[in-house]
Amino acid sequence: MRTFASFVLAAGLVLPAPALAQPAAETISVWSFGFSPKPIQLQAGQPVTLTFVNRGGGGHDFTAPAFFASSRVIAGAAPDGRIKLPGHATRSITLVPVAGSYQAHCSHLMHEPMGMSDVILVR
Repeated sequence: MRTFASFVLAAGLVLPAPALAQPAAETISVWSFGFSPKPIQLQAGQPVTLTFVNRGGGGHDFTAPAFFASSRVIAGAAPDGRIKLPGHATRSITLVPVAGSYQAHCSHLMHEPMGMSDVILVR
C-alpha cells in the first residue's frame, strides 16, 4: 500500500511549505501633544510590530518601562523602556506582549500633563 507521501515523491510533486505567520502590525502616531490610538489594544502572546511615527517636528518619546520589560522583544529595542523619536522620525519594534494593562507617556518636560499619555491593553 502506498502512502500519500510516497505518491507525492513518486509523482515528483512539490508541496508548498507552510507559510510562517507574519507579526500583526500596529502604527502609533505621536505628535504634540498626543498619541493615537487610545488605548493601544494588543493580543497577548501574538507577535506584533509596533511602528511609532512622529508626525511633528519636535522630539518625543514613547515611555512604557513595564510593558517593554514584560514583553519578549524579537527585533528592535526599547532601551530603558523608551522609544526615542526625533522630529518626523519613525521607529519600529517587534515583540510578543504579555497580558496586562500598561501605562505609557512621553517623558519630556510637561508633555505628559499636556496629554501625551496612553494605556496599552494586552488581552
